[in-house]
Amino acid sequence: MRIYIKDKPLRIKKPDEVGDLAQFNGIVEDDDLLINEKLFKGNLLIRNATHSTIKSVLFIMHNKKLKNLSSITVLTENYDEAIDYIKSKFKILKAGGGVVYRDGSILLIHRLGKWDLPKGKIEKGESFVEGAKREVQEECNIKVRVNQKICTTWHTYTKGDKSILKKTVWYLMDCLDDSKMKPQLEEDIDEVRWMSENELNVALYNTYMSIAHVYNKFKKLKKTQSV
Repeated sequence: MRIYIKDKPLRIKKPDEVGDLAQFNGIVEDDDLLINEKLFKGNLLIRNATHSTIKSVLFIMHNKKLKNLSSITVLTENYDEAIDYIKSKFKILKAGGGVVYRDGSILLIHRLGKWDLPKGKIEKGESFVEGAKREVQEECNIKVRVNQKICTTWHTYTKGDKSILKKTVWYLMDCLDDSKMKPQLEEDIDEVRWMSENELNVALYNTYMSIAHVYNKFKKLKKTQSV
């Protein structure tokens, strides 16, 4: 499981899921020293993590300014229990979004100063597919057809006194009609734009890490389809 906290990835993995340790700048064992945020820099690996360690990691990532941190990978033998523990600390919301693809271009929205992919909250009674399609069509004022699932992302944020963990399921979509395309202003979207791969690579410098992750998953999916 990969969770984005303040746009930095926290990966929860089983010990056998990590091979090359050279990818990490620091490797520590589970101990009381983890409450010291000075350890949180570069790509950090934490081994033999307990629930107490995970709680400390969540607190530090939410409450400290970790300018030198790139990512944290936590290894635990009790993977399922760890995931359940993390989820118990948040209110979970469901969302759906789409990578709308047409003739080598992808549809991006510009919202609150960042380039983003269209997405939104799943309404009561909706499936992820239904909600993702509705949100993409509403935010961009286009018609789409859902093709297949790309991936799932998780990210956290705070709303009032509540800690939210949002699960977003992403789908590859085909554009059926963009003749009336326009941004949904009431959702703080000020631009909707088709971008080529070169344009998108520039836009990724001003987006969220979770969106870059979705794009990379999309590229891998398209590559397998072209083989």
